[in-house]
Amino acid sequence: MANVPITVVDDREAWNLLGSVALGRLVTSFGGQLEIFPVNFVVQKGAVLFRTAEGTKLFTTVMNDKVLFEADDHTAAEGWSVILRGTAKMLSSAEEIHVADQAGLMPWVQTEKLRYVRVTPSEISARRFQFGPAPDQGNVPG
Repeated sequence: MANVPITVVDDREAWNLLGSVALGRLVTSFGGQLEIFPVNFVVQKGAVLFRTAEGTKLFTTVMNDKVLFEADDHTAAEGWSVILRGTAKMLSSAEEIHVADQAGLMPWVQTEKLRYVRVTPSEISARRFQFGPAPDQGNVPG
């Protein structure tokens, strides 16, 4: 049986894949413009958690709670991608922040990132990709 180049994976595997990496991309919209931000993150309690400082990323997330989040990875032979559609919320209660602190999420760069944001999915989708040559299209007359 030939390798299938693209495979849709179930939610459980999607979460496992998402939990295996630490860098993703947050997509927001503000004023009719799309914004994309790389973020280091963790998976916690069926959601994506990241930290941020005051600024554009936090502002666009708060002003537009509908977001996309994407993470992926690859080797020489295969790759995968997970996309979440959902809502983003800046955590503000002492209990929410206490739970988020338990994730051990630390900023990658030497900046103060005091705000936690949780992306709760309404939808998750994931695909695996097998890399290889394009299928033989036959001889096309020139």
